Order: sequence, then C-alpha cells, then structure tokens
Amino acid sequence: MEEYKKDKKNNASYYFIDKHLGTKIENKEVFIEVTSTGRSISYKELSIQTNKMIDLLSELNIKREERILMLVLDQIEFPIIFWGCIKAGVIPVPINTLLSKDIIKTILDDCRAKTIFVSEEIKDLILDIPNLHSFIDNIFVIGKTNQDKGIKNFTAELDLCVEKEIIEVSGDEPAFWLYSSGSTGEPKGVIHVHSSLLETFETYAVKVLKIEEKDIVFSVAKLFFAYGLGNAMTFPMGVGATTALFPLRPTPDSVYEIMNKIKPTILFAVPTIYAAMLANLRRENNVTFENLRICVSAGEALPSQIGQDWKRITNVDILDGVGSTEMLHIFLSNKPDDIVYGTSGSAVPGYELRLVNENNEEVDVGEIGELLVKGKSSAIAYWNKLTKSRKTFEGEWTRTGDKYEKLKDSKFIYSGRTDDMFKVSGIWISPFEVEQALVSHQIVLEAAIVAKKDSEGLDKPCAFVILNENITRNDKENILKEHVKNKIGKWKYPRWINFVEELPKTATGKVQRFKLR
Repeated sequence: MEEYKKDKKNNASYYFIDKHLGTKIENKEVFIEVTSTGRSISYKELSIQTNKMIDLLSELNIKREERILMLVLDQIEFPIIFWGCIKAGVIPVPINTLLSKDIIKTILDDCRAKTIFVSEEIKDLILDIPNLHSFIDNIFVIGKTNQDKGIKNFTAELDLCVEKEIIEVSGDEPAFWLYSSGSTGEPKGVIHVHSSLLETFETYAVKVLKIEEKDIVFSVAKLFFAYGLGNAMTFPMGVGATTALFPLRPTPDSVYEIMNKIKPTILFAVPTIYAAMLANLRRENNVTFENLRICVSAGEALPSQIGQDWKRITNVDILDGVGSTEMLHIFLSNKPDDIVYGTSGSAVPGYELRLVNENNEEVDVGEIGELLVKGKSSAIAYWNKLTKSRKTFEGEWTRTGDKYEKLKDSKFIYSGRTDDMFKVSGIWISPFEVEQALVSHQIVLEAAIVAKKDSEGLDKPCAFVILNENITRNDKENILKEHVKNKIGKWKYPRWINFVEELPKTATGKVQRFKLR
C-alpha cells in the first residue's frame, strides 16, 4: 500500500469490501447474525449500504476527520457504520457496550463526537446521560424506536440515502480510534491509520492463521475490541470468508449453541471462556467440533493446562497469542506447526521483539524484561495524552507494559504486567506463574495473584481463587498451598487464599489486578 499518495485504493474499506465486487465472492454472505432473526448481508450489499453511509454523513454535515461514537452490539449495522465512516473519511470510535454511563460520558468528552449510533437494547446508556442534547447533535438508534427527543431511526434514515463515492486517502491518514480496555482503570483513545488494518491482515491472518475464503469464523471477543475487530471483521473480509455475529454477552452455553448451529472452522476466544467451556466438557461433551480446524486465544495469557486439556478433549489446538490495542492485533504467537503450551510463542512474521531491563538494556536468555514491539500496525498516539504517548511510542518501538522471560529458541514466557510484578525474598515473582500452578490443580477454575504485605511489611503472594465446583473440604487452602510449593517452588506459594465467585476483569478477559490490590 502506498502511504503518501492519495488514492481510493488506500482507503481501508476498498481492500476489505470493494475489491470483492465483480468477483465470485460479491454475493457471498459476509456476516450472519446468530439470532432469532437470522439476518445476513452479502459483500455486495455491504458495499451498497456503506456507500449510502457516505451520503448520510454528508447530509448531517459531518466533516472529514470528525469523530462519531459507536455504542453498537455485534450486529450487521456495526460493519455498515464502521466501514461507511471510513469510506467517508469520518473517524468511527467504537466503544465497549458494557461500560458505565460515567465512562461513556468521559469518552464522549474526550473524543468530542457530536453524533452517536447506539443499539436499541442499550440506548439508555446514552439517553440517560444528563444534558446530552446540549453537546450532541445527532443520535441514531439501531432497531425499533420512537422518533422522539431528537432521536433518529438509523435504518429509516439510511434508506433515504443514495450511494456516494469512496474518498481518496493516503495510508497514513487516521481511520478510526479504539479506546483501550482499561486494565489500569483509565481508558485511552488509540489512533489508528488506514494501513494498520491491512498490516495486521497480511501478518497474523495470512502468515500465522492462514485464513481462507472457505472459513467460517466466530469470535467471542466483540467487534469494538482490537482483538475482535481483526477476528470477526478484517481477517475474514480480507479473503472473502464469513463471520457469525452474536449480539449478546457470551456464556459457555451460548458459545456451545453457536458452535453446534454454525459449525465454525475458526474460534476466537479468551482464556476465561476456554476454561469455563472445559469445565462443562469434562462433565458432558455435547458440542460439535467436526469443522473446527483451529482456535485462538488472546487478551490474557493461556494457562498451559487449559491448552493441553482442550487439545485432548477436542483434538483441536489453541494458538495462544499476544496483542494490544496499540498494535491493533496479535504480534507474538504460537504457530499451528510450532505450539508450546505455557509460552506465548515467537514473533509474528513482520514484527520484531525486544526484552529490556530498567536501564533499557537487552536482557539475556532466561532473564525477565519488559516487552517492546516493532511493527507497522502501531498506533500513532494516544489522543490528548502527550506524556503517556511519548512513554509508550518510542520511535518505531512500542512499549507493551508486559514482562516476559526470553527462552533460547526465541520463544517467550509471560510473567505479568509491569505493575503486577513484585519481589519475594529478593527474587522476582511472576503472578502468572503462580496462577498457572494453581489452575493446574483439578479443583481450581481460575486464579489471580497480587502482592500483599505481611506483618513485617514484606510483599508476599496473595491468591484469589474460583473453584471448579463447590468444594466443602476444610483443608482446601492447605492443599493448594502445598500444590504450588511442589509445582514451582517453596517461596512462591500464596500465603493467603481467598475463595471468590468471580474476578474483576475488563471485557476482553484481562484480570484487573489493581482492583484486587
């Protein structure tokens, strides 16, 4: 892709939608809703609807590079709005549909969007914001809604529009924003350019996943995440494959139902979902895996026990990978022909990785350092956060904030977030290592480790554990402590174990350890 010359082919939407026009793929279904409506849309119809979006945005006098906010479920209107904005040069800002009203208002103030598109089922998250109409010009509701309070029906308004021509851009122009999931409690606006979408497709999707036109994709991670955006949209659209969309919050039961109904060839999920599905599969295996050729996990490191058990029961491997909102998708991953459970694999072709210590010096094999990544899919910056941008984006390198151990075969083992690491008896402790040890015991479903000061003011591991089932034995705490001692070392065992019903997480499945601390 030419970066500086303006051309409609540099517009990301051309590559993922319009290049399929006039081919055998144009009438193929690109998205299918796994709901009672069973709606679907073809590549050709998606092109028509996104061309109409250009007209709609023009009629509203929304200018190039202005932002619009998307609070939209995984439904057909999501790609219509997202790609329609990109065709028009308007910046779509899709955000997490599980956010609180206060955080949504904070993001609105930050990105300065004057137009909002919201799904009917969650419209109150927008409409209940005080004094909304004093700073918002247009509100479009997707679904059946009364046109009151200045609210417009998205479908009705789009039907009145005509097709307009895609605009010419350079590959370096801002295309869309994503807000980070906030594992540290502060969402940040991440600015991505048109060429970033193609970069993630040509690296991970083509060279690792080897996605094909015949694939049927289902992603548990939603479209408003960087992970889900690649999984369910750009990756399948790049080759003319089909994606199943599920607007509701995924549960193990709903994922089972979807898999039995659409029989996907590729499943994208997070470790939490795989762990919960495994707990059910160990009791009753009533899910069809006949078409499934590969699974992918990201969002949080995959415990080796989960990967091994999943492979044993389903005969399908899970590719554990590492990505970020800043890099748009996975840049460190296991490969289909090179899987080592318990590691995050090696660099995705097209990316370079470094591990550095506190002095920014490269660490040796066997040592732990902060992971830096170099790749063309890196974001430009954080919006309105200059200091944070300069600390994260260092020239061609991006700091991930993750700690890893480097192995001699260019593979990496996850150790934890930089903020989560702590020392016990002068030795660094990896929360993830202790969590893996706990999860490897049959009674544990999930675990999280944080530092807690003992009576002498020294940091020691403190565990929060979700059990696989209701274990009433009084000695379960001692059983788990001894298990960890024997598994990874006597000084690493958790001094305290709290048995809980759930762990605080972002919607991508990342444990928010700062809340546990």
